[in-house]
Amino acid sequence: MNPKRPRFHELILDSLSDGVFTVDHDLVITSFNHAAERIFGISRGEAIGQKCHELFHTGICQEGCTVKETLRSGEPPRPVRIDIRNSDGELVPVRVSTVVLRGPEEELMGAIRILHDLRDLDAMPREPAADDRPENNSFGEMVGGSPAMKKLFKLIPDVAATEATVLIVGASGTGKELVARALHQLSPRRERPFVVLNCGALPDTLLESELFGYRKGAFTGAHLNRRGLLAQAEGGTLLLDEICDTSAAFQVKLLRVLQEGEYRPLGTSEVRTMDVRVLAACNRDLLDMVRSGTFREDLYYRLCVIPMHVPPLCERRMDIPLLLRHFMARLSAQSGKQIDEVAPAALATFYDYDYPGNVRELINILERAFVLCHGNRIEKRHLPEEMWRADRHLATGGTRGSLRPSDRAILDAEVEKDDPRRESPEALKLIAVLEANNWNRTRTAQALGIGRNTLWRRMKEYGLLSR
Repeated sequence: MNPKRPRFHELILDSLSDGVFTVDHDLVITSFNHAAERIFGISRGEAIGQKCHELFHTGICQEGCTVKETLRSGEPPRPVRIDIRNSDGELVPVRVSTVVLRGPEEELMGAIRILHDLRDLDAMPREPAADDRPENNSFGEMVGGSPAMKKLFKLIPDVAATEATVLIVGASGTGKELVARALHQLSPRRERPFVVLNCGALPDTLLESELFGYRKGAFTGAHLNRRGLLAQAEGGTLLLDEICDTSAAFQVKLLRVLQEGEYRPLGTSEVRTMDVRVLAACNRDLLDMVRSGTFREDLYYRLCVIPMHVPPLCERRMDIPLLLRHFMARLSAQSGKQIDEVAPAALATFYDYDYPGNVRELINILERAFVLCHGNRIEKRHLPEEMWRADRHLATGGTRGSLRPSDRAILDAEVEKDDPRRESPEALKLIAVLEANNWNRTRTAQALGIGRNTLWRRMKEYGLLSR
């Protein structure tokens, strides 16, 4: 055998994308793969023979060496995220896993350290780029991969290209204004203003003055001329939010404006022609209001040329992981806290909750969790009590009956991480290697030096096949 020819296990280690090195009982490095050379910026020859703490120079070496603990207990610790300093003095973020290294007779020989380089992840923009392609899981500021959201994303570009009036319907907090903004940003009017009038926040008299504007002296308190929102939105888009809260009298005046394309500021006889695309939003069923006589039928059909529905969060639970990742990345950037995980019990609680406040409420829940969380993982105790007071999915099946089988499998895979079978040293070792290889079975089998079939059997034994 050629002594210069690398051994087979070295070829395997060098083919891995994660950095891997081994240490003996004295914490001296005994092997060092190519990915580790890249991460640390030193050669294999320079690394072998050094103490591992001479490479890391981090707080975990002084505060609680995970290698020493692994060698003492024989059990792998939970992976941790740390920053190491390479040979150029650059800080490199990595996720470190530690696994016991045993010999042919199961004797303890040392430990394996697996380093997952997070630089590519950290270099990703905190705000996902809006490339406006419906096959992606985001569209502008909206996030979702559920069929309902995919359908909405696909519809937006087609509707934006028209001048048709659009009625956007959805419960409060679902993101109706985000849909309206996306329609404006993709329209030929994108260079002109986007203006919002909240119809539910003002009485009729103020609604008219806000929308049409007024001349000085038009009414008590009108001391100056004021341009209305129609004038401010000239050439652009006007969103009439919560149009369902308007009175019958105001509906008559709005209908006339939409039909004739003209309006008159209060206190003047001057008639102005408007060049504004009108969008409307409502959190109630306007057609039911038409049937009950509380909303004008002719105005309804004038507004609802193209209806668009934004589903509530409880009807698209498969979007919850996407939303969590999106807003956790944003909150991490804003707060400076590196919180990038959700514990299985907390994730189950996120799935089971009904979100009466929809996406807006989910954001508020995450903001609260970021205040209370002092680690890198959101736990169930960081969530409001009303969310986890009762585990509905355990007691009655809760609202998970609305999940598709594939969505339910995702949730079950996360919840089952608390399975007692996974607490044995052998299972924890296997989980550590799987996580170090991003649950890629081929790379995991290579790292363990076993076949894929053997790996499959072990994963089945420890209840890990749902991942």
